[in-house]
Amino acid sequence: MALEEHRESVPVLSFPRQTLVSLLIFAIVWEAMSYFAPSLGIPPFAIPSWLKIAKSIATITPIDVVVTLARVVGALIVSFVLGLALAMAMYRSETLDKYVHPMVRILMAVPVVSWILFAVLWFPGVEFRIGFVLVVVCGPVFLVDTLDAMRNVPRELRHMMRSFRPTTLQFFLKLMLPAIVPTIFTSWKVNISLAIRVVTIAELVGAVTGIGHQLSVAQELFSVSDVFAWTIVLVALLFVLEALVARIEHRLLRWRT
Repeated sequence: MALEEHRESVPVLSFPRQTLVSLLIFAIVWEAMSYFAPSLGIPPFAIPSWLKIAKSIATITPIDVVVTLARVVGALIVSFVLGLALAMAMYRSETLDKYVHPMVRILMAVPVVSWILFAVLWFPGVEFRIGFVLVVVCGPVFLVDTLDAMRNVPRELRHMMRSFRPTTLQFFLKLMLPAIVPTIFTSWKVNISLAIRVVTIAELVGAVTGIGHQLSVAQELFSVSDVFAWTIVLVALLFVLEALVARIEHRLLRWRT
């Protein structure tokens, strides 16, 4: 009992001392580079000091962070639902799998830049463009990971479950879903990182709000400190989302410890 309480008290995410030391070394080296940049013939704006970066962070508008976060979370939820539903259908139908699987592989091979250009040419609305790009990039990842996890469920367990004559819904809820939950969480972690990068690129094209748009404005103004500040926000946003997923994973998969 004491051991279980101790395990519950262990934080999901921790920052080892080595990580903090590495970040501190990076900060010192960057500050030194900003100090010696003019003497080396490097423009002062190219390597801003941490003071300038801090001033840029102070001017960040929360609405742009919220908009980007909403786009990422909304698209990931839609991608997960579509990917899970299609994976279940492909698992049940071998014919459907033979026809759909090659198309999914083709979708995954298309570069993100191509999807953005397609979205600009096909759709008039900015929000729909960004959502389309995120779903078409993240959805196949959910689908492939979930389908592979279903196929990795031991055959003996599947035969045992079918001996009870379950309905299709019962078969997936009672056997498949618990078996693939660890893979689902891994897929979410991968897609969060992917979605953060994709939404930034998508917002660079046509969007008037969001972190990607602000990065575009900073680039036009040659403001490296603003670019650095928004990049820090993106990294922090990624850490927060991953920490949330890790916390849920820790709660649902306590049996693994």
